[in-house]
Amino acid sequence: MNRVVIVTGAANGIGRGIANSYANNGDKVILADIDVEAGTKQTLELQEQGKEAMFIKTDVRIEQDIKNLINQTYQTYGKIDILINNAGKGLFKSPFDVTVEEWDDVIHTNLRSVFLCSREAARYMKQFGGSIVNIASTRALMSEAHSEGYAATKGGIVAITHALAASFSEYQITVNAISPGWIETGNYEELRKEDHDQHFSKRVGTPTDIANACLYLTDSKNNFVTGINLVVDGGMTRKMIYEE
Repeated sequence: MNRVVIVTGAANGIGRGIANSYANNGDKVILADIDVEAGTKQTLELQEQGKEAMFIKTDVRIEQDIKNLINQTYQTYGKIDILINNAGKGLFKSPFDVTVEEWDDVIHTNLRSVFLCSREAARYMKQFGGSIVNIASTRALMSEAHSEGYAATKGGIVAITHALAASFSEYQITVNAISPGWIETGNYEELRKEDHDQHFSKRVGTPTDIANACLYLTDSKNNFVTGINLVVDGGMTRKMIYEE
């Protein structure tokens, strides 16, 4: 495909799966992550497979790191086609115990970074168009106790997605969100039958499920799709909780 794709939080978990899928698709992939060791290792593995990949250390809480990521990518390849805003962290703690520093940290990591990365990438995308995908969560739609900070950021990502879609529409830039459900990034074989069976899909998700959704949303043939939140959760948010 020969597109230039930036994936934040690309060294581990869902981001790693997304980066691999774009690389396997023939795209040039820029892996951005604060984890230098894992990011460098992943990049070298892709390069050894004959893929075109580059690692740029990026702390998405820092505006200058984001500007460096975007500028270095453009200086290297002369364009930016796709941005996947995947970087994020959890905050699961009683609201009575969460400090202002912890609150600000998760907001800056998960939500402010989406705005800053999207804005800086769009400065270059506006020349030829492009696609942005923001990784939200089904926790934007439902909650369990002690998840306020994480839920707030993911709800904010869903909202900022359609706002950016409106703002960037005149530049032929699509902006969409994906809300993953249970995506297992550890040992899939250790999951129990009941873990799988509680989903309509009868299985727990994998990073590939999210990567496939990204590939769909960033395919130029699908540019009629913009401003949406695509829920990829095996049907869990459509399941009644009552048992007979």
